[in-house]
Amino acid sequence: MVFVVRKKTKFVYSAIIFLTVLSNGFFSGTLWRLLEYPWKRLDYSLVQPSDGIVVLSGGGVRLPSSNTKIIEWDDPDRFLAGIDLYKANKSDRLIFTGGINPLASGLPPEGDIYIKESILRGIPKEDLLTTYPVSNTLQEAKAIKKLLNDEVTSSQKKIILVTSAFHMNRAKKVFEREGIIVQPYPVDFKGNKTFLSSLRNPLMWIPSSSYLNKSTKAIREIIGRIIYRTWE
Repeated sequence: MVFVVRKKTKFVYSAIIFLTVLSNGFFSGTLWRLLEYPWKRLDYSLVQPSDGIVVLSGGGVRLPSSNTKIIEWDDPDRFLAGIDLYKANKSDRLIFTGGINPLASGLPPEGDIYIKESILRGIPKEDLLTTYPVSNTLQEAKAIKKLLNDEVTSSQKKIILVTSAFHMNRAKKVFEREGIIVQPYPVDFKGNKTFLSSLRNPLMWIPSSSYLNKSTKAIREIIGRIIYRTWE
């Protein structure tokens, strides 16, 4: 009986330590810096024109509740970057992937929503494209390949790939495996600016649910890279 109690206590302490580490701002920030390396924010002038600006789905829109059809923006960085690149004349094709969440019913594919929002922002409808519904990065790459084969006559398909910095390594390699030439345009940076800034900020050492959430997302991306074999 004593042995069982001690064993349970050990598990409880281990869980507390584990949660404390994951909810630490310094640990969370370090994970994000690792995932976002080596990407940096790019000026539009450094981007070369391509066959298409491809904006990947992920976190852009959501339904506030199951009782409303009102759509709210969650993280529009990818969408807005695509709009800006188009207006900077980097391509005459703005392509969105039709991301869906199998666990969230009632929300249309993100690509459909992005096209409607793009039209409201003055983008011609004929320059807007979206893929069939997809639910992961590999499906996005295959859908974009099919779409480009229908739209672009040249044998080599070149795109500007817009996605979050932490996701870029994995997305770039998955798209390249489909024979697509990728020009990365990372956005949505979440990591701390510098290592020293994390050490000097006392608030970074206080456990927080927001840091725990960020650590969880970072670990999910690490698992994704392992599954897709895109860590290097």
